[in-house]
Amino acid sequence: MKQDYIDFKQQRELGDIISYTFKFIRENYKAYFTSVIKISWPAFLLLIAAVSYYSYTTVGNSLMFNQDGGFFIGFGLLMVGLLLYFSVMNVAAFHFIKSYVTNNGEASHQEVKQGVKKDLGKMFGLGAVTWILIFAGLIIFILPGIYLSVPLSIAAAVLVFKSESIGGSISEGFHLVKDNWWMSFISLFLIWLIVYIISLIFQLPVLIYTFVKMFTIMEENSASSTNVAELFDWVYLTLTIIASAIQYLLYAITPIGVAFVYYNLNEIKYFTGAYESIENLGKNN
Repeated sequence: MKQDYIDFKQQRELGDIISYTFKFIRENYKAYFTSVIKISWPAFLLLIAAVSYYSYTTVGNSLMFNQDGGFFIGFGLLMVGLLLYFSVMNVAAFHFIKSYVTNNGEASHQEVKQGVKKDLGKMFGLGAVTWILIFAGLIIFILPGIYLSVPLSIAAAVLVFKSESIGGSISEGFHLVKDNWWMSFISLFLIWLIVYIISLIFQLPVLIYTFVKMFTIMEENSASSTNVAELFDWVYLTLTIIASAIQYLLYAITPIGVAFVYYNLNEIKYFTGAYESIENLGKNN
């Protein structure tokens, strides 16, 4: 067993889930990100291309396509790119953790690749269903969408860790979250919030450039004659794309938090880790 091995199969309090999420990253960031990026880079590049196209059609009138429907095409490509990237990234991340747990701290990239090949189609389908259900829930009254986001997030982990079907993963996600929704929601929300705040650091160049550009334009022209589209030039576009790329890479941290929440709920329901510990003690004796 690896000396600094982190046992996922434990019940943990809210603070422990968050702290262990980032402890896992600190101790395994090189192997984790290397494995995830090696697998997800084609989807990542497609996403960046979609982000670039979408930004190109929306950042300002001076950069808008003249063809009708350019914005909607860009938005559609962006949604497909996001769904594909997050499907690949999530399934790679969860299989890395699964291999890490199975091999007591030594994740096998080959096992991760095999797992991704096996489960990518199901993860893509689950992602599509998740987006549709959450979007429908948000439209209905917002709160249903927020409620659904928790069990559906856990369902992605169930799909990999328990090798379930899409329907089975969703059903098990609701079962695990039952009676523990608030704790799960707060854990997932705080992890997402921390990752989002970290990602904002890389948005600073965009903000600084925008303010500098704005004051420069206002000095050169009167406020009444200032064209807002002048703010959104190719430098702004490039900085925005780079910031978005880093942000999407950082989102690979969130599946780790989801995994800790999943294992916590699984222990509460089934005591799997506790039983395994007892069995291992018996074998050692």
